[in-house]
Amino acid sequence: MNYKKIFFPNPEGDELSGYLELPLNQEPHSFVLFAHCFTCNKNFFAVKNIARALSENGFGVLRFDFTGLGDSEGEFSETNFSGNVEDLVAAASYLEKEHSAPSLLIGHSLGGAAVIVAASQIPTVRAIATINAPSSPQHVTHILRSELEEIQANGKARVNVGGRDFTIKEHFLNDLKTQDMGDLISKIDASFLILHSPQDTVVDIKNAEELYRAARHPKSFISLDNADHLLSKKEDSQYAGKVIAAWASKYLNIPKKEELRTSHQVVANLGEEGYTTQLKSGKHYFIADEPEKFGGNDFGPNPYDFLSAALASCTSMTIQMYVRRKKWPLVNVETHVNHNKEHLEDCENCDRNTSKIDVFERQIVLEGNLDEEQQKKVLEIADKCPVHKTLSNKITINTKLSKK
Repeated sequence: MNYKKIFFPNPEGDELSGYLELPLNQEPHSFVLFAHCFTCNKNFFAVKNIARALSENGFGVLRFDFTGLGDSEGEFSETNFSGNVEDLVAAASYLEKEHSAPSLLIGHSLGGAAVIVAASQIPTVRAIATINAPSSPQHVTHILRSELEEIQANGKARVNVGGRDFTIKEHFLNDLKTQDMGDLISKIDASFLILHSPQDTVVDIKNAEELYRAARHPKSFISLDNADHLLSKKEDSQYAGKVIAAWASKYLNIPKKEELRTSHQVVANLGEEGYTTQLKSGKHYFIADEPEKFGGNDFGPNPYDFLSAALASCTSMTIQMYVRRKKWPLVNVETHVNHNKEHLEDCENCDRNTSKIDVFERQIVLEGNLDEEQQKKVLEIADKCPVHKTLSNKITINTKLSKK
């Protein structure tokens, strides 16, 4: 996981709380704004799983609490659907200011209706995905049907949603009546993906049909078969996240990574900024970087970590090759390596305090029933590891320049 907590103000000045989920080993190629379901929050199980699936595919995802929910300031009883839309626009402004404006909006349940309305106010949006969303915000009154008379009579009522109590005021219902998404959807210039479960008992599947008919092409529908409304099963929310990531890649301007080519065994490519370096060895790709304290992004091991990894892996391989050939009872071998630069104690220039030597500290952990003589032999074999020999011998590096 790679996420950070963020705060930003809504139009009323309340501080909203959210998490920015980021890819582990790269800068995000696109940013996503996620709207959770009615009375849910940013830490809701499905929200986190979907955000994680997207970040694993290179997206940066902002999930936040609407006003009065979770860790966000404000009173939920004073909010309405229009306020949720304003919160989304404020979140988009935060992303644009601090990172990059969102190109993909995702909304779950009533959050799906909110992102559709918000999309008309966020010009950078190129794609919208809804999950078990109603075709009209007024659908939420279905959840409140047993309290509608009390709200209309007293101006408010205490309702239980998802096992939690909330105060709903009449202005919330009045605001829902002013929302007309049918005409709005047909005018939005963005690609649509509608995900819905045929077994959803909260928002009927017919809502997905109505959304699909109203939306402009390109539009797609994915059935979340056997999923419930809240995507309570982990596999359902993870599936939704992966599908959205794959679908969005067709409609967003995601830069393609240039394939590294070389006539040598390894190539390392680094651009004008930072230290995140793309590596290719044969058909295998890696990332090297420097820690943040040295100006890097810490997206990958530093060069000395790779050197230590080469020694550790070669040691374990060499030991197992030998032991398997001998048919000794070694179940597992772990090699731990640290690299340090230490001052020389015996050298030709001992008067120079800057004289140092590279020291690799190696610890080998054996799991198995090896006797003392066998263990001593394993230690001897470790020193015959090819990488160990290379590091112990004098090394010559021949370098030449060439231009593309």
